[in-house]
Amino acid sequence: MSPDPTLLDDLEWRGLIAHSTDLDALREALGERSVRFYVGFDPTAPSLHLGNLVQILTARRLQDAGHTPYALVGGATGMIGDPRDSGERILNSLDTVKEWVERVRHQIEPFLSFDGANAATMVNNYDWTASLSTIDFLRDIGKHFPVNRMLARDVVKSRLEAGISYTEFSYVLLQSMDFLNLYRDHGVTMQFGGSDQWGNLTGGVELIRRSDGGKAHAFATPLIAKADGTKYGKTEGGALWLDPEMMSPYSFFQFWLNVEDEKVGELLRIFTFFGREEIEELEAQHREKPFLRLGQKALAEHVTSLVHGAEETERIKAAAAALFGGGELSGLGADTLCAALREAGSVTVDSAEGLPSVVDLLVQTGLSKSKGDARRTIGEGGAYLNNTRIDDPDQVPSAADLIGGAWLVLRRGKKNFAGVEVT
Repeated sequence: MSPDPTLLDDLEWRGLIAHSTDLDALREALGERSVRFYVGFDPTAPSLHLGNLVQILTARRLQDAGHTPYALVGGATGMIGDPRDSGERILNSLDTVKEWVERVRHQIEPFLSFDGANAATMVNNYDWTASLSTIDFLRDIGKHFPVNRMLARDVVKSRLEAGISYTEFSYVLLQSMDFLNLYRDHGVTMQFGGSDQWGNLTGGVELIRRSDGGKAHAFATPLIAKADGTKYGKTEGGALWLDPEMMSPYSFFQFWLNVEDEKVGELLRIFTFFGREEIEELEAQHREKPFLRLGQKALAEHVTSLVHGAEETERIKAAAAALFGGGELSGLGADTLCAALREAGSVTVDSAEGLPSVVDLLVQTGLSKSKGDARRTIGEGGAYLNNTRIDDPDQVPSAADLIGGAWLVLRRGKKNFAGVEVT
């Protein structure tokens, strides 16, 4: 497969290159031959997250353009963790890291092709690090790293006053050694990662030059930030995880559906495989009629399908439609319904004490401010139980009304709904 000469132009247009070692040399290399490249993922948690997804999708773009990926899951570097501004990481046990390595591997694998001329390879840096002696590491790797340069790294400078352990301080040596090993054993000549990894990326390039006289390339993708400049990746419930057990596919879909209008174009470029014309058309439609949220809808459907599959995305869309009165609630899967109602807001009631009236439930869920407000809403025909209009304010739901044996769905008007979980 011949490499796509327009790849770098596309990456630049998508805003995926924040830093690079030598853009002209990189353009030449990517346009001439199939480049072997690597990107690393440290298993410092049981799941990858939104920031990792940028790297996974960028690796796929490179492979689709004819280049050969090496996906590195850091069984060794995951034991330490890259230094971060917020302070020292908690060190996890070897057994925990091994378990997380497997989980991360399984998350990456569906995005890459492991067949063909430029088949992907999965590697673990524990394989070449575990047996390395301290003396050999210091002689063969450490001697190539001037301490003054290591101290000049932004994350190190920010941690010097509060304190940084030698363990985290030395992380750059381990990641750089990964690049050197892949360069020697597999002919890997390019690495990329997030822009917060730039010091580690250039450390590997420099190590290859100093130790072997070789030439390698690196580039960094931008960190994804909200319109106010704060990082994406955190919600009230925690990080934006890719594992459906840690963040429900429904909540994942809702995240993309609710991104700020001013970020839609940027996120479409970074996280979708839509072509340039299609993205620019979506941007134009979005600018003209932002209230339709066409860009957010396209983004949510595409990215959720990439991560959780097209079938799950269709279930989520069906759930959303049903919750707003556009479908049959009883046909929804229990997991999807539960996730949707907890995302929207829900209360729990104890069936042993008897179910409250719909008026009380409207107040408990916050859909009405008071019992009087609830009664007025019912009298005006604006209150619904399981998508059926409530006519009697004294109505008390029965066990037969419970969806999946546990849930009631209350709605006020067209847009406001909440769940009641009956235990």
